[in-house]
Amino acid sequence: MTRSFTVSALAAAALAAASTGAFAAPPKLESAVFAGGCFWTLEHDFELLPGVVKVTAGYTGGKEPHPTYDEVSGERTGHVEAVQVLYNPEKTNYAQLANRFWRMIDPTQPDGQACDHGPSYQSAIFYASPEQRRLAEESKAAIDKGALKGRIVTQIRPGTAFWPAESWHQRFAVTQAARYGAYRAGCGRDALLKRIWGDDAEPAASERSGRR
Repeated sequence: MTRSFTVSALAAAALAAASTGAFAAPPKLESAVFAGGCFWTLEHDFELLPGVVKVTAGYTGGKEPHPTYDEVSGERTGHVEAVQVLYNPEKTNYAQLANRFWRMIDPTQPDGQACDHGPSYQSAIFYASPEQRRLAEESKAAIDKGALKGRIVTQIRPGTAFWPAESWHQRFAVTQAARYGAYRAGCGRDALLKRIWGDDAEPAASERSGRR
């Protein structure tokens, strides 16, 4: 009798918790894909943003399946270096991510980003739905003014297969901190973004706000 009562009580408690949302399912993560030169840098900068759960470095925009780093950097597959951003839609949204993306890149550079040159380093937003396309185009229109008016070359493209890069590229800024730090300092990207975006440049804006 005691065991039966205990089971019944637990079942009743579970039903009560479910009815009050105590056992509510976690939010379904959503994804976005951005290309902006070296994927080590984009990965690092997006990881600082609130609501971002995971960032994966990879390749997209080409036709060959399972591209390798040597093939992509050798400009043999048509892919660009990119990142796939998984985010919690209860803490951020696609429009906010797109807005911050622009401040991670020089949208006027046609041949890559900062010291990285070549088609595989060109910047782009890859949309996965009509809604993402609309939001991406709105974010682009919002910065097409002042010194950037008529100079933006970053493309907004339909999404294609995203291929994760080799494991050694993932979280490179963390696992290879010294090498990444030397690369970033030597590339001059931060100084370039400072000239374009001022205090709103990423990742400095996120770091100042403590948005990790």
